[in-house]
Amino acid sequence: MENEIRPWPALWSLVIGFFMILVDTTIVSVANPAIMTGLRTDINSVIWVTSAYLLAYAVPLLITGRLGDRFGPKNLYLAGLVLFTAASAWCGFSGDVQMLILARVFQGLGASLMTPQTMSVITRIFAPDRRGAAMGLWGAVAGLAALTGPILGGLLVDSLGWEWIFFVNIPVGVLAFLMAWRFVPALPTHAHTFDLPGVLLSAAGMFLLVFGIQQGETYNWGTIAGPISVWSLIAAGIVVLAAFILWQSRNRREPLLPLRIFRDRNFSLANGGISTVGFAITSMSLPLIFFFQSVRGLTPTESALMLAPTAVISAVLAPLVGRLIDTVNPKFFATTGLVLMAGGLSWYALLMTPDAPLWLLLVPAAVLGLANACIWGPLSTTATRNLSPAEAGAGSGVYNTTRQVGAVLGSASIAALMQARLAAELPSGTSVSGAEAEAGAAVLPGFLHAGFATAMGQSLLLPAVLALAGAVITLFFARPQPVTGWGEQDATSMQRYRS
Repeated sequence: MENEIRPWPALWSLVIGFFMILVDTTIVSVANPAIMTGLRTDINSVIWVTSAYLLAYAVPLLITGRLGDRFGPKNLYLAGLVLFTAASAWCGFSGDVQMLILARVFQGLGASLMTPQTMSVITRIFAPDRRGAAMGLWGAVAGLAALTGPILGGLLVDSLGWEWIFFVNIPVGVLAFLMAWRFVPALPTHAHTFDLPGVLLSAAGMFLLVFGIQQGETYNWGTIAGPISVWSLIAAGIVVLAAFILWQSRNRREPLLPLRIFRDRNFSLANGGISTVGFAITSMSLPLIFFFQSVRGLTPTESALMLAPTAVISAVLAPLVGRLIDTVNPKFFATTGLVLMAGGLSWYALLMTPDAPLWLLLVPAAVLGLANACIWGPLSTTATRNLSPAEAGAGSGVYNTTRQVGAVLGSASIAALMQARLAAELPSGTSVSGAEAEAGAAVLPGFLHAGFATAMGQSLLLPAVLALAGAVITLFFARPQPVTGWGEQDATSMQRYRS
């Protein structure tokens, strides 16, 4: 049976699964106390429930993006979706924290298979001059998911129990599979040789770098075991990744990562920009949630709902921005959005006092919603505009990898800064750690409120600075030029496919 490619049903089918896997990067944060109680474990173990997922998600992205070019993005997406959904059920039925951590590793691997394929399919079924609205929707989902995770997690934990933050993925996964099977086209594949040295070097380098950054705060940026320290792992990761890049430049057959894609100035700059966004989005929620719960006495659900204006405004406006960036230079939106993000976070920092009206704290949340709407779509459109069909998977893998590395850096950096600011702002001899707060400590004693609130506000200036750095990067975007050739030809050649 012959069918026409329908880009928008295909896109909606993909973003359902994409939303689900990104929600799972943040949904566990508010469930940690309940998981600790339910599985009778400690804070060090429960931190690994999130760390294992992020590690398994981030490390293979370069590889899974390229595999989509070789074996077809639809096939890789469906395989990852099955793995992710099955692992979600495994997570919910886990009887101890070790089993839950292992299940989360498989969840992360499934997510890593899926993520690059979503962006790759968009790049290949939408012509460059019609891609803005599609990337606007993709970006809206990415931004909304990061903000929705804590809200959804709080509601599920408070009403049904921590297991349901995983069980909820099962019906969503089944629906996403059926829709993707029906609407996502089986796009032509591109023959690639298997760059085994590149695979091994990229995986080893990413693991060492991400693991070192991710676990830095856990080991107080010191020794892990024997002569192995956090900094030695990070340094080793950088060296191995340098060796990977050197090998890619000298591989005369077919490298895992075609370095020529970085000759496109906008692709390279968009990767820098999205890394700052990943850093800022990941790092901003931790000080805010701690402030709302430990100083203002809100429940997990109430504290997460304080970010609702960000999610709602982003969801409404991002598709509108997406439609505009096909005709307006995306640079203007991206720069404006990142400046607004820096301004919103700085405004939060000024308002975070023990007696500030709660309604007033919703205003910077609304500013962040407007900022998010202007950031994700323009950056992803700029990154993918000049990618050829054969490079779509590799480019998507690079883009999502830089976003995830930025997120890991943000998570590690904000934890370290929060500890430092608490030590400086709380009364001498007082020790209140983020781990204690995350472990479910009640509202802090009144005499600690002012110092704790000040420390959390100061910590928010870090993601604000990174957002401002992202704005500077986007200033150097080149004006988009009309892309002729592959976009329309590729879409025309695939107007019909076998289902």
